[in-house]
Amino acid sequence: MDEAVLRTVLYADIFDYPLKPGEIHHYLMEYTATPEIVQAALENSTWLADRVTRVNGYVTLKDRATIGPIRDERQRRSAALWPFARRWAYTVGCLPFVRMVGLTGALAVNNSPPEDDIDLLIVTAPGRVWLARALAVGLVYLARWLDGVVLCPNYVLAQTALAQDKRDLFTAHDLAQMVPIVGHPVYDELRAANPWLAHYLPHAHQPLQHERDLAPRGLGRLVQRTGEWLLSGKFGDRLETWERERKLRKFASAAQSPASAAQLDAEHVKGHFDDHGHSILKKFHERLKHWSTDETERTDEYPQRNLSVKSAQSVD
Repeated sequence: MDEAVLRTVLYADIFDYPLKPGEIHHYLMEYTATPEIVQAALENSTWLADRVTRVNGYVTLKDRATIGPIRDERQRRSAALWPFARRWAYTVGCLPFVRMVGLTGALAVNNSPPEDDIDLLIVTAPGRVWLARALAVGLVYLARWLDGVVLCPNYVLAQTALAQDKRDLFTAHDLAQMVPIVGHPVYDELRAANPWLAHYLPHAHQPLQHERDLAPRGLGRLVQRTGEWLLSGKFGDRLETWERERKLRKFASAAQSPASAAQLDAEHVKGHFDDHGHSILKKFHERLKHWSTDETERTDEYPQRNLSVKSAQSVD
């Protein structure tokens, strides 16, 4: 139990993100326990007391007690960015063939650094991934011009491709932290299609921040329906194929880079040409080694068989 708490704090520390006790419970890694048991460990464990400290309501590593103000400042910055995020996520949700828009990245946990992007995960109707992305990219320029904010629709996938191939701690956190803005029923489908996530984060069934579903309505719904009528059928198929082939040629070199984690096909546009997840997991394992937890030999990939999540009720 104590090591699960420490691992949870260590991962958040990579992002200069000290956690509150309730957040430690929510993101507790590979271990199930009640909030009361987590709180008791924080209060009574001498092993944890040698490694973490509590400052102004946050739990941090002993040598990182000064990062609380960083989170406070980023929270203020995030609060100013959220109205723009809601507005533009709704606008993206009104585009033809868009079925869900979720906010990811630092803003999803109110930890936005200066000049942070508004990162979006978009789910589309089958067969219109590339066309929907092209329309969303048009809104990127409009958002920058009108509001001075940077939209980043960096992951677009079809509703028929919700199950994630990459199953590691970084991906689990990215999905668990995502805040759905448009299309809550499709978000529920996304979570249901990825039951492996519960291995890494067994308590994170829903995002900590809940937003009402900004489903297209009124003029937005009319625009969406009209666009889908115009871009359906063989004409839309030809546009989809043209856009996909054009972008695949453009991205070919970057996608072949050793650092790339991009996924580009008929059902995915994941433009992660610099594998941020790999560097984060590397830093995490370095921290595990430094703090000498019993998890230093764990691999990044999700074990496909014989998995069990430790429980406070079954572990001495």
